[in-house]
Amino acid sequence: MITALDAKTALVLIDLQNSIAGLQTVHPFNDVVKNCTQLIDAFRTKKLPVVFVRVITVGAKWTLARVERSNMPKTEEGIREMKAKIEATGAANIISQLEVKDGDLLITKHTWSAFPETLLHDELQKRGITGIVLGGVATSIGVEATARDASVLGYNLTFAKDAMTDLTASGHEHSLNTIFPRIGEIDTTEAIIAKLRELAVIS
Repeated sequence: MITALDAKTALVLIDLQNSIAGLQTVHPFNDVVKNCTQLIDAFRTKKLPVVFVRVITVGAKWTLARVERSNMPKTEEGIREMKAKIEATGAANIISQLEVKDGDLLITKHTWSAFPETLLHDELQKRGITGIVLGGVATSIGVEATARDASVLGYNLTFAKDAMTDLTASGHEHSLNTIFPRIGEIDTTEAIIAKLRELAVIS
């Protein structure tokens, strides 16, 4: 359970985008979004950073390797065509229920984690951020990969267990019960917001 939040903590939400919203998740997607919305409102009230992370893996180096079940294009033409389709359909856009506002950070990642080859760490450091609250989809993929890298970088981590979900129950439970307790604290959206209210507003 949560014991504390750093005075400068950022909310980082993983892959809550149109292409993910239609997937079959273990927990109702709308329930996860509702809890994420509550966290967003609470962080904005405290004038703490809200970070939306989206994923576009087309053309990333790892997609060009031999990967079982991979349907990623390997040719330059195929990559261009898929990128154009993503742009045209808005598949990588953050879902409309979670409006990205001025002052929020929007990070586009190309791997599971939000840190490699992005400006996330630099942007957090500019703001003096030492703690991160994580949520999003999928628990055992984007959330866990980001958490592992954040832990290596020395951030204090808090996991909003009801503001994340997975494509499999086993993946979700393994992350929550085995991985996350070793690198951070886990609690509900309600408990995290209660702890957040104890922090002073940063001017």
